[in-house]
Amino acid sequence: MTSLRIIKKFTILFLACSILAITSPVDAAGAVNDPSYEPYAGEDVCLPGAYLTNTPGCLAYGPSIYISSLAQEGITYPLLPLTAFQPDAALFDLNYGIARVNVFPPERAPLFASLEDAVSGSNPVNYLRPSDLLYVAYSSQVDVNGGHYVLTASGGWMRASPATYSGFQGLVLNQQPQTSFGWIVEPTRAKVTPDYYAAELEPTLPPNSVVQIYALKQVDGLTYYMIGLNRWVERRYIRQLEYNPAPPAGVDTDRWIEINLYEQTLSVYDHNQLVFATLIASGLDPYFTRPGLFQIQEKKDSETMSGGFEADLSDYYYLEDVPWTMYYDQERAIHGAYWRAMLGYPQSHGCVNMSVSDAHWVYDWAKVGDWVYVWDPSGQTPTDPSLYTPGGA
Repeated sequence: MTSLRIIKKFTILFLACSILAITSPVDAAGAVNDPSYEPYAGEDVCLPGAYLTNTPGCLAYGPSIYISSLAQEGITYPLLPLTAFQPDAALFDLNYGIARVNVFPPERAPLFASLEDAVSGSNPVNYLRPSDLLYVAYSSQVDVNGGHYVLTASGGWMRASPATYSGFQGLVLNQQPQTSFGWIVEPTRAKVTPDYYAAELEPTLPPNSVVQIYALKQVDGLTYYMIGLNRWVERRYIRQLEYNPAPPAGVDTDRWIEINLYEQTLSVYDHNQLVFATLIASGLDPYFTRPGLFQIQEKKDSETMSGGFEADLSDYYYLEDVPWTMYYDQERAIHGAYWRAMLGYPQSHGCVNMSVSDAHWVYDWAKVGDWVYVWDPSGQTPTDPSLYTPGGA
């Protein structure tokens, strides 16, 4: 019986080894011959996402490494969109035309009682002072022998060229921004890394295009903004809207206008919410726009502005029917500037210049008494009140 039991055990062991030999994926040479065979599965690779702590049960490899690195810098992926839109284009409309008078010092610009006298150049009834910046409002325009003639708001005829003005519009926001944003002010191309010598990407970013700003880096003394994945633009090409929903010191209401002289931006807050943002052109050295806290003193649908600050009036300007004017600091005002071809740079005599459409939007929103906070985060604009004259366009 003992021998029989040994034989049975040996037979069972032999059959088991035979079955294993048939089903094993390893051949006689020790190589795996079954592609589906995996001796040790290990941990699964995590789904793409941000993993800032240990992830038991999966490996944060592949796309997750990059997404997690973005999360460490406070950047959410997918990148969040900017919920904003441009105002109604009808805000550009004026009930009068604008024309530039192309005479330069020391010549004067003559006005005539009739179109016939204007064409012949005889019997002028008045003159406008010579200026490099001379615009008139007109109600009708006639071309004679290739010349442009306009009937001005004052009732006189003169030769002048009908002007077109900037079509730039800011942004109306119906949700608060989740990231910073800004505008391109000069044509440029994004770089793949924040480095002056980094490869540039197509296409060229045109002026006035809106970009979101997800991160900032200082490299070799230059500031770079991240405007997308592996897309960086140097600061000098962008004007950033700094989002500040907390009322500035001294503002005792939940609505105010903020003007950032360094970034050349204007933002409107209502119920402590950002509702509008745009580019401006503020005062050019030495005609700075004065920093401080002010209130809107007067609103005028249109206003003729003229003057000069130099002793010889070499900087004289004459601008008829400047639209949507809001005085807030003596003669300094927020207003539309149909003569500005671009915004985002200091250019004025102290006023805050905006596109016609943007000034119209702010004018419709603003009330006399609303707060206007003007500041320069760079500290470059003088704050000594004695350095400021009443101001101008």
